[in-house]
Amino acid sequence: MTAAQYDQVIADLEEKGMGKPNGRLYHHAAAKPDGWFVMDVWQAPADLEAFATVLMPVLVKNGVTPPEPQIYRTHKVITS
Repeated sequence: MTAAQYDQVIADLEEKGMGKPNGRLYHHAAAKPDGWFVMDVWQAPADLEAFATVLMPVLVKNGVTPPEPQIYRTHKVITS
């Protein structure tokens, strides 16, 4: 994924009212040498599943191959 693709995905999600989806507590995106690293923290698995039904078609529309999500239980989030 390129920066332009990422930005368009975010714009498309915002247009669909999903820029700040229910249950997402935290979103982080950073460029890597070979693409992008994106990490979200969700309140519940069901929130992620609901968001994925909107996200996956948006990724495909923007020429992004949807990655296989890696899901981990969060032990702690420190915000400040």
